[in-house]
Amino acid sequence: MEMEMEMEMRAEEEIELGQDLTPSLPPLSFALHDSLLSSHCSSCFSPLPPLHTPPFPNNSHHVHYCSPRCSASDSPLHLSSAEPRLLRLLHSHPSTYPHGDSSDLRAALRLLHSLPATSPPAPTRISGLLTNRPKLIDHDDDLSIRDGARAMFLARTMRDAQDDDADLEEAVLCLVLTNAVEVQDNTGRTLGIAVYDSCFSWINHSCSPNACYRFLLSSPSPPQCAETPLRIVPAGQIESGVCSKNLLTKECGKYGPRVIVRSIKRINRGDEVTITYTDLLQPKAMRQSELWSRYRFVCSCKRCSASPLTYVDCALEDIYAVNFNSSRLSSDIIFNRDKVLTQGLSDNQQEGNEEKSELTYWLNPLHHLSLNAYPTLASVTSAAYSLLLAGATHHLFNSESSLVVNVAHFWTIAGDSLLNLAKSSLWSEINRWDLPVSDHLELYRIAKYKCPKCSLMDKFETYSFHDPVKHADFEHASREFLDCVTNLTQKVWYFLVQGCRYLGLCKNPIDFCWLDTSKYSSECEVLTQSTGTNCGNKRSFSGSEAEEDTNQLRMYILYLGVHCLLYGEFLASICYGRYSHLTCYVHNILDREEKSSNPCH
Repeated sequence: MEMEMEMEMRAEEEIELGQDLTPSLPPLSFALHDSLLSSHCSSCFSPLPPLHTPPFPNNSHHVHYCSPRCSASDSPLHLSSAEPRLLRLLHSHPSTYPHGDSSDLRAALRLLHSLPATSPPAPTRISGLLTNRPKLIDHDDDLSIRDGARAMFLARTMRDAQDDDADLEEAVLCLVLTNAVEVQDNTGRTLGIAVYDSCFSWINHSCSPNACYRFLLSSPSPPQCAETPLRIVPAGQIESGVCSKNLLTKECGKYGPRVIVRSIKRINRGDEVTITYTDLLQPKAMRQSELWSRYRFVCSCKRCSASPLTYVDCALEDIYAVNFNSSRLSSDIIFNRDKVLTQGLSDNQQEGNEEKSELTYWLNPLHHLSLNAYPTLASVTSAAYSLLLAGATHHLFNSESSLVVNVAHFWTIAGDSLLNLAKSSLWSEINRWDLPVSDHLELYRIAKYKCPKCSLMDKFETYSFHDPVKHADFEHASREFLDCVTNLTQKVWYFLVQGCRYLGLCKNPIDFCWLDTSKYSSECEVLTQSTGTNCGNKRSFSGSEAEEDTNQLRMYILYLGVHCLLYGEFLASICYGRYSHLTCYVHNILDREEKSSNPCH
């Protein structure tokens, strides 16, 4: 990514919330991660079919393709760029590059091979992209860049390089390290890296961005379909037409993962378009550290420059426990994620001659460890924790709208988890009542339910699939959703948190007034005041009364899951578009319609 302020992209016109800013942009260079070379196609990044064995034409065991078409499109560049020699070199002499994955080196080799033969030995820019070599080399403490460049040089020349330098290799590798982005599939799994031209790489970072991006993994020749024209231009029309020209040969740009940039806020004509290079749910210090470590710049966006800190960064900073100062935690506490999320952290303290007493610390749901813990817990606890994380993220989203991408995923995960609980065959076991489980078709009919207190399903379908989203409509829909989901949560939260003392600390996962626990003198007071009212809702039943009450509870959980999924779909349509994987995923869960087969997406 670019760091020089004069290299930036601005909106050429007024752009509303949730609109594509670019057509699908092809990569200049890309490479799968080493661990996926035998399981994914090196051209389109799609998973290989089961029992797939055909390698690429020269019988190397390192690279595979899903079809003759992919092989024909990619293998010539793969062979001529010295990738096979690099892979063999690293396989036979691991000490040549002991720094892990070689995808950066292989992407750099591909880019290097496509440069004109007259390229200078150590250019500052290549195809308009900043190499950032001086900054990266000066701080290359572990020598990974120099080792990588030397390995590339050896692979290209296959001769002793002791008397020669690898300046050009260093420059291109630094360009890849500076500008490459991680390519993810529909599930969010990282597959490899890709470098794009100035249209994308000149988009600067902000911790409060107004745009995001998504990838299209397709065959070498994407289908012809109507695409959004380029709606962003270099600041001040620098180098007019730069986005359509580069110095690479026609070998690049025909295949590989494509990227599309999309607005997540309203952008005025002339405003700078920004994306994020890091996780926005990290505290400021963590974001700054990561950006400096990887890109060698200090972020000065409006969120990072705010004094005092923004509410979101205040909430994210130094919150390790709900009721105790994090400095009291022993340094030898072992962080077992599932145990921490359900049981808290235990610490033995000893004062004078008294015996050790055990204190329990509870991670705040806004703590970074919590926000990155996609639940893998037991079904009821997982549903409760998913809902808590969605509520926590939404609480931050109210103050920082650029968190819309995170919120979309969290609400979708919560909805999916709640529906899985409602449809679980373990339902009767969970409640210790021998009740029949509704059949699959009936549950899907229930999933088509339309809430009598709001019209979210109708509205979300309209916003997502017909009309552009307007800011006022978005705020109204969000308020309606929050009212309904708060009401439903109050009916089921006592059940979801039973057996998990940590989650019981929360009175309501949607209402975050309970976060201010400093006024409570002890954990017991927090626990009592947070859960007393809700626990009072739990009743004991027997016979038909028990069955009726349990079925009602189950319906509330189902309805709550549907609301969460619909809102997650709504937000996903803003972030990723009508036919994104996340919106289609929700469609499939709710069985509202067949998954779209639109070839453009």
